[in-house]
Amino acid sequence: MLTVLTANVNGIRATLRRGGIEWMANAGADVICLQEVRATHAQLHEAIAESEFATWHVAHSPASALGRNGVAVLSREQPTAIRVGFGSEEFDHQGRWIEVDLDTGVGPITAVSVYVHSGDSENEVKQTEKYRFLDAMDARLDALAKRASRTKRGVMVTGDLNVAHHEVDIKNWKGNRGKSGFLEEERAHFDAWFARDKWVDLGRRHGGDGPGPYTWWSWRGKAFDVDSGWRIDYVLATKALAQLCTSVEVGRADTYAERWSDHAPVVATFHA
Repeated sequence: MLTVLTANVNGIRATLRRGGIEWMANAGADVICLQEVRATHAQLHEAIAESEFATWHVAHSPASALGRNGVAVLSREQPTAIRVGFGSEEFDHQGRWIEVDLDTGVGPITAVSVYVHSGDSENEVKQTEKYRFLDAMDARLDALAKRASRTKRGVMVTGDLNVAHHEVDIKNWKGNRGKSGFLEEERAHFDAWFARDKWVDLGRRHGGDGPGPYTWWSWRGKAFDVDSGWRIDYVLATKALAQLCTSVEVGRADTYAERWSDHAPVVATFHA
């Protein structure tokens, strides 16, 4: 058995203050993938020092710009390899992509934590940077899928992808047409990943036909209370690994006051 949790923590130190570290420690996960850690190595270790994660193995790619981005993979077992980024001068210092090879109860896997740019449809520079990242991600997903086929090592790509793939993945899809996060050009990348039959969107496979379940809601207004959200946090898996997945659950807080991030964690369970 293997349980994997992915969460955009919206700042690991803020998550600690709001009770998110405790929530994740009680989730029973074997691997935890984090996005928007927004911390140095020392700050991340300090945030988890009083939790069970203090004894876990930590692979962390912080952003060179302090207080921004940052991805990490925490695991009970020691990784056999860690890789950061795509080998790209543009993106590898931004804290957006980290891969960890692990031996698990369902066999050898690669777990990826990724934080895709939010983009901005009114800012050509920001949106073009997002497209360049998605292009680089396309190439890396192809390479990982080929490696999985050759070595029989399963791969899962988890994280905040900042794109709602279909209309059922966003409550107000009509109002967000033409906006970053729901642009046709962004969604076309997802179409290509899944059309090739190399990757499976486990959240949709186990979440039903929708709408939702959503994973992000604005802090502002009544979005959370009326469940006006977006499904932008994903667990993707190569085909063979996807067949071992038995459940995917969104850890939506019961009330607004109990939220520890503007994202909800996503928990996937696998059985050999």
